[in-house]
Amino acid sequence: MIMKPAYVASNPDYAIQLKSLVLAMPMAKWLGIEFVKIAPGEVELEITCREELSFAPGKMQATAIFAAADFAGVSAAGTLLSAGWINASIDSNLKIVAPADGEKLRARGRVVSSGKLLTVSAAEVFSVRDSEEVLCATALLTARNIELQRK
Repeated sequence: MIMKPAYVASNPDYAIQLKSLVLAMPMAKWLGIEFVKIAPGEVELEITCREELSFAPGKMQATAIFAAADFAGVSAAGTLLSAGWINASIDSNLKIVAPADGEKLRARGRVVSSGKLLTVSAAEVFSVRDSEEVLCATALLTARNIELQRK
């Protein structure tokens, strides 16, 4: 059994900062991302299925699935950033394992390895129907941690 490291956020306002940064992004707004959980090294979010995110009635398109995984994994990495830092996706690998044909997508991201400049995270994306989760994708992501310019 693999033990999860217990991460501690160095920024006491990590959840507020993360949520405001992500939800200010036009893509996050358009997707309708809703954060369910934000904890050091972990994020859970949901995206409600709707027609413009599908490739056929009731079937979520791969891009929406990838977005859920990317936002969850990179956001999990963002929970460990110091104040004055942001991050951005630089690499990812998504494997779709089942159709996303539920009412919403639920993505859980978690940090795998945290460093000063790079953070690796993983995410699982579930298709949710009538509160039942079916794994539809798994991802491994790398984020570049970026210190904001000081004035």
